[in-house]
Amino acid sequence: MRLDGRRTSNNVEDRRGSSGRGMKLAGGGIGGLIIAAIVVWLAGGNPLSVLNQSSGFSSGQEIESNYQPTAQEEAYAEFAKKILAGTEDVWTEEFKKMGMTYRPPKMVLFTGSVQSACGQQSSAVGPFYCSGDETLYIDLSFFDQMDKQMKAGGDFAFAYVIAHEVGHHVQHLLGTLDDAHRQMAQVSQTEANRLSVRTELQADYYAGVWAYHDNQMFNSLEEGDIEEGLNAASKIGDDYLQKQAQGYVVPESFNHGTSAQRVRWLKKGAMTGDVRGGTTFEGSYSNL
Repeated sequence: MRLDGRRTSNNVEDRRGSSGRGMKLAGGGIGGLIIAAIVVWLAGGNPLSVLNQSSGFSSGQEIESNYQPTAQEEAYAEFAKKILAGTEDVWTEEFKKMGMTYRPPKMVLFTGSVQSACGQQSSAVGPFYCSGDETLYIDLSFFDQMDKQMKAGGDFAFAYVIAHEVGHHVQHLLGTLDDAHRQMAQVSQTEANRLSVRTELQADYYAGVWAYHDNQMFNSLEEGDIEEGLNAASKIGDDYLQKQAQGYVVPESFNHGTSAQRVRWLKKGAMTGDVRGGTTFEGSYSNL
């Protein structure tokens, strides 16, 4: 991506060097769990255990006095701030077209674990969005994991991760995310999973919409960028993860979408740039 000369966002809180104590508390957003499961799988654990986490306890935070960010991590931080700024510019204009005012989210950079309005979260959960404080959280070491372990690196792949979480913020502002969560609490687990898939695929679509308009504004995309994002999307599908973890898939347990679905919706958003095209809550589930 071409990012030279781009502004950085002021809506960033740097908590690197602080670590939370205690376990994860329920409600920490739904965007990062499938990615977290991949990281657990790569570490030799059971990724399905991450997807099933729903409770725990939280406590305070402590400062790691010996924390020193690497040069690579500082570069990632600068990159993340520029991408967040790009989402602010794009979504401000897109909301204006809809007669609405965009309220940008905050981004918290952390290491190890972090306290959010959605509870205490470990970096093992991966990047996530919390609607309770309208903030997305990311441990920048995740980009290294994407690159070296998942073979899904590249600047646009990293940008896709951030834009996907911002996509959940867009859903929150439009009321979609909150409606989906309310419905999930009132239906069977299988139906809740299907609603989750619809939610995640729409966030993928919005990430693509952002990419389209960011390129229109700043000529930011280079050859191969979209392919990097599509590769990353293919590595975080429920079917891909389950096959790697257990050798077979359980479709009724999918809650983020298959690799093909995630690739399709990200690509559709990136090709059209039309916010109205994110129709993942419409039509038959089998046609997503």
